[in-house]
Amino acid sequence: MRIFTSNQPLSWGKLELPLCGLTEDWFGTHLTSPSVFTLAKDDKSLCFIAVFPQHSNIHPAANPGQFTAELWKYDVAELFLANPATGEYLEFNLTSNGAWWASKFSSVREPAGTQPFFTEHIQSHHESSELDQRVVGLEISLDFLKREIDFSVKTSANTTFIRESPSPRYLSASKLSGDKPDFHQPSCFPTVTFESIPLD
Repeated sequence: MRIFTSNQPLSWGKLELPLCGLTEDWFGTHLTSPSVFTLAKDDKSLCFIAVFPQHSNIHPAANPGQFTAELWKYDVAELFLANPATGEYLEFNLTSNGAWWASKFSSVREPAGTQPFFTEHIQSHHESSELDQRVVGLEISLDFLKREIDFSVKTSANTTFIRESPSPRYLSASKLSGDKPDFHQPSCFPTVTFESIPLD
């Protein structure tokens, strides 16, 4: 999983980053429009950025920019970051209005008994574009990630999407196993790679 790196602080609204588009769902069916995301970091934060259609079907209780439970029941972008040495991993959910949710897992689908104080270490951003799209992002403290999952070159990661609910389609940036959609497969996540942001 590629993460772009910057020697300068990343500033929301001024980011010019390469984007990755997912063009097929879990079953290999082609999408009429891709789901788009990117990951980037500076010295202090990891940024998870996703692009949504303006009228995505999000959780009715999704508060713009706020921590909101059960976002995965509707359209959402998801980031998973795992520590292969311990089996622990973090899941982050993000919707088109900037509402977000996060959880730490001690093993596959087993929430950690003590959850981190996510709201102290995460900032949400969202804006509309001229192309009938919404660009949203999570800014996550690197110190927090290092403390919780020992974030490093050994970290594994995956990005996924749920879209077109209430008849959802499931997308994964990395190949996962099984006939039915299941994003909680940290053993299948690829190791992160860090690349400098390409210059024009």
